[in-house]
Amino acid sequence: MEHNINDPAVINDIIKINNDRIEGYQKAIELAHNHGLHELEADFRKYIEQSESFITELTPYLKLEGEEPTDSTMLSGKLFRAWMGIKVNVTGNDKKSLLESCEKGEDAFKATYKKILEDDIDTLSPSVKNVLTIQLNKQLEAHDTIKMLRDNA
Repeated sequence: MEHNINDPAVINDIIKINNDRIEGYQKAIELAHNHGLHELEADFRKYIEQSESFITELTPYLKLEGEEPTDSTMLSGKLFRAWMGIKVNVTGNDKKSLLESCEKGEDAFKATYKKILEDDIDTLSPSVKNVLTIQLNKQLEAHDTIKMLRDNA
């Protein structure tokens, strides 16, 4: 790993979107339980664990820069989770509504990673760029799974 190459603020932005994703899926598990959709819990937990793993992979790059990973989320993520709860409760408490909300969260996650990989490329080492690319590819698989579940709901 290279030292003094990675912008810790950019890495912490990626960690924030992962924190959003974790909280979003925790909210989704709560909503699934409230509406008898227990079959979705395993997938939701898998994506919580995936984001926890992503944060663990990025943490050493922050520590090399003398920084700690943030435990905060993005304001947009907080607003999204509140909206997700309202939407699921208003639109009929159904599986499709919940999965549509999760898919929107995955879209936001994907957009953040892509934006950073395009706009902030000069502030990251090749090692971090590689980690982010691998993480994005794993997330795209998660997005496709959520989309498939939504389409089949």
